Amino acid sequence: MVASFRRARKGGVSVTFGVDESRVLRHVLGEMVELLGTDAADSADEDPLAVAVGIGTSTKAPADPALARLFPDGYSDDPDASADFRRYTETGLRSTKLEALQSALATVGEPGQRVTLTPEQAEAWLRALNDTRLVLGERLGITDEIEEVIASLGEDDPRLALFWVYDRLTYLQETLVQALWSGP
Repeated sequence: MVASFRRARKGGVSVTFGVDESRVLRHVLGEMVELLGTDAADSADEDPLAVAVGIGTSTKAPADPALARLFPDGYSDDPDASADFRRYTETGLRSTKLEALQSALATVGEPGQRVTLTPEQAEAWLRALNDTRLVLGERLGITDEIEEVIASLGEDDPRLALFWVYDRLTYLQETLVQALWSGP
């Protein structure tokens, strides 16, 4: 059975993940937490005043294309404005993304256990799924021609499993949006 989010009878959104889905979600979300946390540690702020007021010291987009996808330049035509924008927003944005990922990871539940999410947890799941799909899509080079790319892969291509994960994340995100929009 394939898990999907559904509107819960008493409010919120519910989902029940199977063994494989639970394991994959824990792994992928955990990798995302590590990815976002590692980059923050690599660019550790040395300015105590900046740390105290939540301002970063990074002025350039991350070298990792997947992280650059999550933290793009704010102004493509003005490098100085983009650098200032990054200094004032990236630390908070990174923190918000990490919180959403950690919330989703904490609410995966045990395999076969029905989990009911609060509206705040459901929104965190939406952000976590979206960010994870962006990173995975960047890593896989996903474009509008995804079906053609998948069809060109051999049966033993290790990327095939990652395309499956991307597809599952897309499906989960779609069912979560539908459950949230269906109203109480």
